[in-house]
Amino acid sequence: MTVIYDFAYPYNTHMKAAIVVEAGKTPMYGDFKEAVPANGEVQVTVRAAALSRVVKSRASGTHYSSSGELPFVVGIDGVGHLDDGRRVYFALPKAPFGSMSEKTVIPPSRCVPLPDNLDDATAAAIANPGMPAWAAFKERAKLTAGEAVLINGATGTAGRLAVQIAKFMGAKKVVATGRNAEALKALSGLGADVTIPLGDGGDAFEEALKEQFGGDGIDVVLDYLWGQSAERIIIAGAKAGKDSVPIRFVHIGAVSASNITLPSAALRSSPITLMGSGIGSISLDGMVKSIGELMQATVPGGFEIAIKTFPLSEVEHVWAAAEGRPRIVFQMV
Repeated sequence: MTVIYDFAYPYNTHMKAAIVVEAGKTPMYGDFKEAVPANGEVQVTVRAAALSRVVKSRASGTHYSSSGELPFVVGIDGVGHLDDGRRVYFALPKAPFGSMSEKTVIPPSRCVPLPDNLDDATAAAIANPGMPAWAAFKERAKLTAGEAVLINGATGTAGRLAVQIAKFMGAKKVVATGRNAEALKALSGLGADVTIPLGDGGDAFEEALKEQFGGDGIDVVLDYLWGQSAERIIIAGAKAGKDSVPIRFVHIGAVSASNITLPSAALRSSPITLMGSGIGSISLDGMVKSIGELMQATVPGGFEIAIKTFPLSEVEHVWAAAEGRPRIVFQMV
C-alpha cells in the first residue's frame, strides 16, 4: 500500500521515508511528500541514517526534545550529499522531516563536511553515541591530557566509544565500570586501564572506587547510568578524593534510573562539580563543532563501533528487534 502524507509546504515530488503516523507505533515505510528548501535551508540527498535510543524515544513521543507533531519522518541525523556534491553529516532536520528518508532539508549550519576516508555507515553510526562523550570531554569537563577519567556504564556502544575517545584525548588513566563481565574485559583492548564490575553495587564496588579516587585520583567522571552507581561514585569521590582538587562529574544518560538520593555532605565536603551534557546544556553550535571534530578523529583514532546495515525498506521489521549493539544503520540507496 502506498501512503502519501500532505502538508502545507512547497512540495515537488514524493520520496520514500520511515513515517510515524501515531506516537508509540512502529514507523511505516511509505511515500512522504518531498520538501523544497525554504530560505536559509539546503536539501540533502540522504545515504545513511542510524537507529539510536534517542531516535526511538523521539518516535514514541517520550523524549524531552520531541516536537509532538504528527505524522513525521523519523531520524535525527545522517549522512548525505548536498546539491553541489559535498558529502556531509547533518543533524536535526526541521520537523516534520527526518533523516530516514531519501531527502531532507536542513540549515547549512547543521552540516559537517566528512573526510574522504570515513565511510557513510560508520559516520552515520558513530555520531550519536560518540558525540556525547566528545562534547562532554571538550565542552563541559574541559579534559586535558594527563588527567584520569572514570566512565560509569562503559560496556554499551556509547561507553565503549567514550573509553576510546578519552585515550585519544590523552587521558593518562581510564577506569571503566559495567555489569557485563565479558564486555568489561574487552574494554582493556580499547584503552581501559582499570575495569570495575558493578555487581550489586556493594562493598567490593565501594572499595574499588575508594582505591581509584585515592592515590592519583580521578579528575573527570562520565556517567551513562545515573541511579545507585552514580550515587556511590559521587560519595566515593567526596570521601576519598583529594582535598581541594575538583572532580568534574558529567551526567550523560539515565539507563539505570531517573533519580538519585544524594547526601548533602557529599557536596559540602568536597570540590565536586556536577553537570550535565546533552541537548540544552550544550549549544547547537557546540554540538555541531564536537561532531565535526569527532568525524575528523574517527579514522586517525581507530575508533571501533559495531555496525549492521539494512535498506530503509526494512525499517518496520528491524525497528522493534534492534538493540544497542551492533548499531543499526539504514541505507537509502
